[in-house]
Amino acid sequence: MQNPMRAVSRVFWVQVLAVAVAIAVSAGCSPFAQEKRQYSSSILEYLFPDDTKPSFDQPPPPLEPPLNIGIAFVPESGQIAFDEKLKMDLIQTLAAEFEQHDFVGSLELIPTSHLKPKGGFTNLDQISALYGINVIVLLDYDQVQHTAEGVSTYLYWTWVGSYTVKGEKNDTNTMIDSAMLDIASRKKILHLHGTSHIKGTSTLVNLSEQLRNDSVEGFKDAGADLMEKFRNELPTLQKKIGEAH
Repeated sequence: MQNPMRAVSRVFWVQVLAVAVAIAVSAGCSPFAQEKRQYSSSILEYLFPDDTKPSFDQPPPPLEPPLNIGIAFVPESGQIAFDEKLKMDLIQTLAAEFEQHDFVGSLELIPTSHLKPKGGFTNLDQISALYGINVIVLLDYDQVQHTAEGVSTYLYWTWVGSYTVKGEKNDTNTMIDSAMLDIASRKKILHLHGTSHIKGTSTLVNLSEQLRNDSVEGFKDAGADLMEKFRNELPTLQKKIGEAH
């Protein structure tokens, strides 16, 4: 005859498991959630869709001020992680940094939708004619969210090589990369990137919401880091352009 206490214990643990699964499902997650979520766009993929090796050994020709500059995020090749407003807010902040310098003639804030996925320099020539720009600042992003125990290494491919970060449970690592290009010569003027690392503390119940909040915060923090680097580098660029004329 079955022990009544053992039967009650079995029922109790079955109920506990059922409640745990229900909580996980209601949170949009499961106890066996994926270990990594990654969202990205790529300047290199946009400019060189046929996997040709970029050649930027030579600097651009002397830049003739005033420069008519466009700023845009390149299109995503997969899932879109950040809405256009968030990206345009960062573009507007970057434009405000450029506006403080005499070498800037005009600034055009270009929506991502106006660039073709993997459009390359042919697309940039079209953008140049449409907006009347001769220089463009392209932006992309790479964000990895780690949602499992352990440590993993992630490799971001950037304009000049690779950037390595380590991720632990509920970490959000974000990088926003930028390349300022002279469209006519196909040469790079400036390359900068901003990074962010957020250590999450969410429980299973609010994991999905917390990851989304960390995703947006990571984007904003990486953007702020990028802006600081532009703030430091643009005076040097101003001096170089001035010395060339």
